[in-house]
Amino acid sequence: MFAYIVRRLIYAIPILIGVNLLTFVLFFVVNSPEDMARSQLGEKYVTAEAIENWKKENGYDKPLFFNESNKGLSSVTETIFYTKSVRLFMLDFGQSESGRDITADVAQRMWPSLALALPTFAIGIWTNICVALLVVMFRGTALDRGAVVLFVGLMSISYLFYIIGGQYLIAKMWRLVPISGFDASIHAWKFLILPIVIGVISGIGAGARWYRTLFLEVSHQDYIRTARSKGLSEITILFKHVLPNALIPILTGVVVVIPLLFMGSLVMESFFGIPGLGSYMLDSIERQDFAVVRSMVFIGSILYIIGLILTDISYTWADPRVRLN
Repeated sequence: MFAYIVRRLIYAIPILIGVNLLTFVLFFVVNSPEDMARSQLGEKYVTAEAIENWKKENGYDKPLFFNESNKGLSSVTETIFYTKSVRLFMLDFGQSESGRDITADVAQRMWPSLALALPTFAIGIWTNICVALLVVMFRGTALDRGAVVLFVGLMSISYLFYIIGGQYLIAKMWRLVPISGFDASIHAWKFLILPIVIGVISGIGAGARWYRTLFLEVSHQDYIRTARSKGLSEITILFKHVLPNALIPILTGVVVVIPLLFMGSLVMESFFGIPGLGSYMLDSIERQDFAVVRSMVFIGSILYIIGLILTDISYTWADPRVRLN
């Protein structure tokens, strides 16, 4: 197992390098530092001197890959590629265009994102599996057909409808919780309960429908028919035979998402005013803060690779037939 994890980590290095190079090309070749300066300073009435001053203040006045004016190692380190891309591998994210420390911002904003994402994820998975098992228990009946229609209807409703409708009905009309905002104290639940509920409800349609399909596929296997022929109850069959044998596809979609919970939700955090990484990313895109966007893309790549490794490792727990050499 240890050798497998080390091997996967080694395989991840070329992927991170490729993502880093692609990001660098998009930000500094396709979109030059001059273009970034104009987007920050404004397209009109911007002098060449103002552009050069902005580039110097933000470290974009260096050559891209090789600094011919320097000698030795500094000819490589005193370049945009090293300061803006290579240093990301050292988890040195530098400063944003507004002068704030990106590492400090990420460390501060990750907790509100996790406070929202983890309960939504855990409650959503549990709810979707329970609803799907209930529907499978009554497969072929009017309840099953009605549930499928309901799932498709829930999937067809826009995510924004759930957010705006929940804010209007629960927060504005009933005044049960605040419409938006965040409190880092023990009263944070007042600001989190509504987005958590909305996140769970909005995911029932797609989640429960997918799990229902998985459980129905397993329930048609020969060993399930054998269990029924032995007189086992339907509840016993669902929880002791169907659910364990459907864990592999469930883990494929679940475990890989866990590290990405760290990144937060762009839409949810923005609408509810939660100062997490999702709103941080969206605000940076709106401000065209390219330093923050590059850092968040790199962090997302690392977390996604970690999720893939965790998924493979979880297979050995879910299915003893899987062996990692």
